[in-house]
Amino acid sequence: MASEDAASGGDHADLGDIQRQHWQSTYRDNPGMFGETPSAPALQAAQIFGAAGARTILELGAGHGRDALHFARAGFTVHATDFSDVGLRQLRERADSDAVEGLTTEIIDVRAPLPLPDASYDAVYAHMLLCMALSSEEIFTLVHDIHRVLRPGGTFFYTVRHTGDAHYGTGIDHGGDIFEHGGFAVHFFSRAFVDALAEGWNLRRIDEFEEGALPRRLWSVVQTRR
Repeated sequence: MASEDAASGGDHADLGDIQRQHWQSTYRDNPGMFGETPSAPALQAAQIFGAAGARTILELGAGHGRDALHFARAGFTVHATDFSDVGLRQLRERADSDAVEGLTTEIIDVRAPLPLPDASYDAVYAHMLLCMALSSEEIFTLVHDIHRVLRPGGTFFYTVRHTGDAHYGTGIDHGGDIFEHGGFAVHFFSRAFVDALAEGWNLRRIDEFEEGALPRRLWSVVQTRR
């Protein structure tokens, strides 16, 4: 899979730039599009992070911040990041309006190395971020970088749509298990890919769940830094 993606790296780079603009316009046209209630994965992650004694959370792909706000309200110190300044601006406005403390934001494109110090967070959370328009090579590189910024024993909680999803194999085929529907490109994960990403980690659990009206079929994955 990685070799196929590497061969078409330019196409993936172009697709990623197109997707960034698509998300910018989507957030601009639909403020707070995912609502104010935290996602089910965020509720689960907050419990897992709390049980592990985590205090600091890095969220990748925070969007307009419904989950980041939940973590901050639950008492965690949260650094929320996204490649959309429009989404993050909506998050900051909501945090200021509700006087939510312990939350910072930063524009980060995960296709580049994370501009963050080594061993600087107790937990990393990424809901649907890894299954964006990222090549397999970019995902492996990102997960390696997440390992770097986590403290030893830190927890990485992520969710992805998987190859059992109804949209897998349909729509516009961009190669490397990436298919586009309604302007949104998704990298669908196989179980073998999840296992490969867990090499060098302690894989704690994989849970299947559904979300939305289709419904979308996803896994939540919990792994810890060795």
